[in-house]
Amino acid sequence: DTMRRVVRQSKFRHVFGQAVKNDQCYDDIRVSRVTWDSSFCAVNPRFVAIIVDASGGGAFLVLPLHKTGRIDKSYPTVCGHTGPVLDIDWCPHNDQVIASGSEDCTVMVWQIPENGLTLSLTEPVVVLEGHSKRVGIVAWHPTARNVLLSAGCDNAIIIWNVGTGEALINLDDMHVDMIYNVSWNRNGSLICTASKDKKVRVIDPRKQEIVAEKEKTHEGARPMRAIFLADGNIFTTGFSRMSERQLALWNPKNMEEPIALHEMDTSNGVLLPFYDPDTNIIYLCGKGDSSIRYFEITDESPYVHYLNTFSSKEPQRGMGFMPKRGLDVNKCEIARFFKLHERKCEPIIMTVPRKSDLFQDDLYPDTAGPEAALEAEEWFEGKNADPLLISLKHGYIPGKNRDLKVVKKNILDNKPAGNKKSDLINAPKKAADASNPQNDAKLDEILKELKSIKDTISNQDERISKLEQQMAKIVD
Repeated sequence: DTMRRVVRQSKFRHVFGQAVKNDQCYDDIRVSRVTWDSSFCAVNPRFVAIIVDASGGGAFLVLPLHKTGRIDKSYPTVCGHTGPVLDIDWCPHNDQVIASGSEDCTVMVWQIPENGLTLSLTEPVVVLEGHSKRVGIVAWHPTARNVLLSAGCDNAIIIWNVGTGEALINLDDMHVDMIYNVSWNRNGSLICTASKDKKVRVIDPRKQEIVAEKEKTHEGARPMRAIFLADGNIFTTGFSRMSERQLALWNPKNMEEPIALHEMDTSNGVLLPFYDPDTNIIYLCGKGDSSIRYFEITDESPYVHYLNTFSSKEPQRGMGFMPKRGLDVNKCEIARFFKLHERKCEPIIMTVPRKSDLFQDDLYPDTAGPEAALEAEEWFEGKNADPLLISLKHGYIPGKNRDLKVVKKNILDNKPAGNKKSDLINAPKKAADASNPQNDAKLDEILKELKSIKDTISNQDERISKLEQQMAKIVD
């Protein structure tokens, strides 16, 4: 019993981190040199996106996960911005949709073809204009479809309905200084922000009011980060007055004193927190560090428990973090990072070694799936909903809804009047007055695509019923 008090029991004490072999890295990539503290990398179960150096404008690469090895200099990019791209974020409800914020003061939303890019993409689905200075932060709503938040150096936060291209909420008078980061809570009813004025604010975006705030969350002048945890508490990283890096845990209902405050070291890189709500583990990646430290958050003192550090030789320029449904459950993988070096991106795999080959349900509680729990309009009207969870027991297979959803998702193509492309939904209506051959060709193309999508769906249906029969046999 005394022993147990000394060594806290946790199934994550022996998390084992390992970089993949060289041929599984993405090589010869000119990672962006912009001095901006974003992670420069975003990943999902299909693609890895990396902000790259681009002459004349801003660009990012989108690579299918399996496209490892040397990336050709002529590989197509997403390059519609006129200034450097500062932040990118994959839509949690559609693995082919990504948003980007740029120095050109705009936010753009892109639809990536199913198998990746064959030509450079210059036409976004929608351009969101409303910021007066560069946009350094983009973050999708966790549970409502087509709701996107952006924050700029004009100290404003704008929440958009991407389906209509409109700015529906503009919080432009809450921050007097630069916003370092913005984080949604689990159901997307609140946001928390960390700002250069050393305050952390908890904001109800729909009521447009500050619910809680803490002055001098960290005394130091260097950048902070604040993120919501699954239980509603807030985790922050920052610097002490002596420039030591700190991490802290706060209860937004009482921000007087932190629940926990730990000093770390005296490095000067910003600590980027990556959080896994299923296991309550936080991974801290310092920009310019060559290590990833991880901590488990629990209800028992000291609340933030240091687990271990993964170290490598090279410093990291940025970091991508794979959502849970992109991990390999058969290998007991609990996290996967995509570490950016100057010229390459290196996946790092975190596993919990287990002897058994069976599915480890204690490592994989049900996790947020790709289906949105709410439509944008419902959220703007005041509804809240928790993420819709899926089981990872048989691994995550992009299901038949995925193909269906792409068609429904083309409400993304419902661009505000005055933009170029017509879209799938409007095409049949326009067919009546479409007498010119160009429109006829476009219509044919659209009908073909619809047919191919329908065929795919019926094939998937057959496959699913076969698999279900097989499963039934095994269970019986």
